[in-house]
Amino acid sequence: MYKIRFSFEQKGLEPIRLEQVAAGQSLLEVALIHDIELHHNCGGVCACSTCHVYIEKGEENLEELSEKEEDFIDRAVNPRINSRLGCQCVLLDGEGQIEVTLPDQTQFLGE
Repeated sequence: MYKIRFSFEQKGLEPIRLEQVAAGQSLLEVALIHDIELHHNCGGVCACSTCHVYIEKGEENLEELSEKEEDFIDRAVNPRINSRLGCQCVLLDGEGQIEVTLPDQTQFLGE
């Protein structure tokens, strides 16, 4: 089981801490289950970059970055070295702590 902390770049949003999160889920799925708004225009199939997140801690607990995911990250707004797509960050078997920062998603309001 995992402990996951979601932080937000968007002003006025406080971090959300989750405990007892089961492996096998993507960070996008975890966010949606817990009513954390994370855009996902393609439905979570790695065909866009709207579920872009920053992994601050615990990347070793996630499936590795694929070439396809890397291509879409390059199209994301403000990509960084720790950028990932939430739909592709599947929790591996095991346990640990993961810290994720969600970019300010108000940037997508015009889409």
